[in-house]
Amino acid sequence: MITLRNVDVFYGKVHAVRRASLHVDEGEIVALIGANGAGKTTLLCTISGLNRPNRGSITFAGENIGKKSPDKIVRAGISQVPERRLVFKPLSVEDNLNLGAYSIRGAAAKKQAKSDLDSIYDMFPILGQRRKQAAGTLSGGEQQMLAIGRALMARPRLLLLDEPGMGLAPAICKEIFNTITTLRRERNLTVLLVEQNAKSALGIADRGYVLETGRIILQGPAEELLANRDVQRAYLGRERSTN
Repeated sequence: MITLRNVDVFYGKVHAVRRASLHVDEGEIVALIGANGAGKTTLLCTISGLNRPNRGSITFAGENIGKKSPDKIVRAGISQVPERRLVFKPLSVEDNLNLGAYSIRGAAAKKQAKSDLDSIYDMFPILGQRRKQAAGTLSGGEQQMLAIGRALMARPRLLLLDEPGMGLAPAICKEIFNTITTLRRERNLTVLLVEQNAKSALGIADRGYVLETGRIILQGPAEELLANRDVQRAYLGRERSTN
């Protein structure tokens, strides 16, 4: 579905992403793990058009999107859930969700948006209960649900998730990750997941990539990465017993 080939990204003189190549096939969940500052968020923002690749190509559904604007990339079928949620705090829950559907146009758009709202409220009942409440008054977990719901309102084919478990209690984090697997199963949604909690990310992913100082240094099936001793030491905080 999406392929990056030898992508370089600079912030001024800082070489943030170095010749990164990866792919995500339709219907997959792929995890991108690495330490703070490794370039994970930069890579997601480059896919979504918030950064421009200095070199290399990004192809989505057979089309080069490396030079497209963010709004055109959303219309092409890619939505990003940003790090730290970034909901519009003064606006209501429902207004935040409706903003996610801005790219849906045409005579049937209003009816479609209403149907999608109902679907989000079915997925996250707490949002339905608080639809008129200001988004800034929600808990961190509720804001994460709202950010995911807002992204889904654009009807993406590929969902980019940036640290969905950040700052959340373990039970809420588990619920969010369960939602990701449900979206893949029920909607055939393709997911590229950035997450510092490597165990949680690789636990639901089909494959994974390890990013270090802007370079992809390791890739493979999620189970193999979980069993890799270097990954265990660097990102799981321990080395699994071989007994």
